[in-house]
Amino acid sequence: MNVFQNLSDTLTLANRIIKHNIRSVDTLITVVAMPVMMLLGMVFIFGGAIQIAGVSEDEYINYILPGILLMTIATGSAYTSLRINLDKTTGMFERFKSMPIAKSSVLGGQVIASVIFMLVSIMVVLIIGFIAGFRSDATFADWLLVALLLTLFALALTWISVPFGLSAKGIEGASSFSYILLMLLFVSSAFVPVEGMPKIIRIFAENQPMTPIIQTIRNLLDSQSVGNDLWVSFGWMVLIILISYIFGLKVYRKV
Repeated sequence: MNVFQNLSDTLTLANRIIKHNIRSVDTLITVVAMPVMMLLGMVFIFGGAIQIAGVSEDEYINYILPGILLMTIATGSAYTSLRINLDKTTGMFERFKSMPIAKSSVLGGQVIASVIFMLVSIMVVLIIGFIAGFRSDATFADWLLVALLLTLFALALTWISVPFGLSAKGIEGASSFSYILLMLLFVSSAFVPVEGMPKIIRIFAENQPMTPIIQTIRNLLDSQSVGNDLWVSFGWMVLIILISYIFGLKVYRKV
């Protein structure tokens, strides 16, 4: 089976999942509406009560938007894991394996559909953010780097969701890992600076992957220097993708 046939099989299966997502009102509400409501709630309900040095009340949306974008991807990864688990428990994987299609296309379709859906959700959140008052001084090159970081983050969380979806015995367990991701987002610089946190929590927040990624995107959108945070962010995401990819394929072979 040639490369073009493998690609065709992968895109066909990805299209199947994308159509399912579009028809699923529950998925659209949770993956798109929840981050939007989180953004609006933080800006218009809590924004006036949160004081950050050098950040005015009107600029708070600029501060929190990077964290909300990562939250959008994190919630999307929960549904990726859930869909993979449903395909496994309903026997879809067995049917695909019996068909004359590339074996790699089964997971490949899941991954491509997931990343595309996450990026579309991010675009919706960005549009709502601009309507709500978000403004950026980023150059075209800055926006390209932001897009690359968000795509890599979406790819990393998608691959994390693969082994969880394949290993879980039910849909409840398949998406449970997303709570860990959301916890990491809250214990980071997503909503407040880490400098004001208790020492032990601050040390954890500074050395977990979410904080440098958020800080890099925040500085890029503000057209500021990113320093070492950019390379630390890339390092974390490449490491996560490699480990999750290897582990995910290992679990998939046993399904």
